[in-house]
Amino acid sequence: MGFDVVCVGEAVLDLVAQAPGRLREARSFAVRSGGAPCNVAVGAAREGARVAFIGVAGGDEFGQLLRARLGEEGVDTTGLRHDPARRTDLCFIAVDPAGERSFFYPAPTGDRPALRPDDVTSEILAGARVVHFGGGMLESADGVAAAERLVDLARAEGALVAFDPNPRVHRWADHDLLRARLAAVVPRCDVVKCSVEEAPWISGTDDPWAAAASLVSRGVSLAVVTLGSRGAIWARAGDRGAVPAPAVPVVDTTGAGDAFQAALVARLAADPAGERLHDHLAHACARGSEACTRLGAT
Repeated sequence: MGFDVVCVGEAVLDLVAQAPGRLREARSFAVRSGGAPCNVAVGAAREGARVAFIGVAGGDEFGQLLRARLGEEGVDTTGLRHDPARRTDLCFIAVDPAGERSFFYPAPTGDRPALRPDDVTSEILAGARVVHFGGGMLESADGVAAAERLVDLARAEGALVAFDPNPRVHRWADHDLLRARLAAVVPRCDVVKCSVEEAPWISGTDDPWAAAASLVSRGVSLAVVTLGSRGAIWARAGDRGAVPAPAVPVVDTTGAGDAFQAALVARLAADPAGERLHDHLAHACARGSEACTRLGAT
């Protein structure tokens, strides 16, 4: 029997300032696994799903620490490769008293470990129910090839393919290339989740209903657009709906979308036809809101 959820993509070690303020004012940091696919893996494991992660970290102590943090959360790290020629990607995160986030990545882009097609193995994907990946894989040619192989293998296994485009626009010098790569991936996915801020990059519109409809028209089985404190809307062929989010005291919104996605893919692993979709999305909204009540992405 395979994994319920396999998450694939970038692996980052987050260092989260433990008191509100700017990074220059931080005195202590909590160490967490990070990177959107890692966050989804941790969240899905906390939902009780059997989860594996495929990614690459540096061949350094931080890479070993990242592996340990994932393992402590019950995530299988057989597919986490260590690249001795690269440093593990670090992200320092601070949140000011108003809730505004700041991020600092000490490693230049060229030093970041990148997935290769041969990192995506049929052994880990065998029997998987849901395979999740993010737009970070599309930032390199090797990552694009790895994403294509991932989708091919996942479909061969009969798994649902879930995609969170999560476009980090500041990392792209060529925005047309970003749009082109997203446009090539989206139609091959069963479930696509994006925030209303990200919707224009994959649909060409900032209207959430029009964005969801556009994704469905391109072959996506379930399109979900998250609206922050207003919850989420969703669309399937001939069907659509909205789900509210519970009101919570917001401390830090980092990772809210990942918590939402983790809850959704864990639920869909048990109900791939989405027969109780409204309940699944309500649960996902609750998890996303809960993530906002504490510092850090997980």
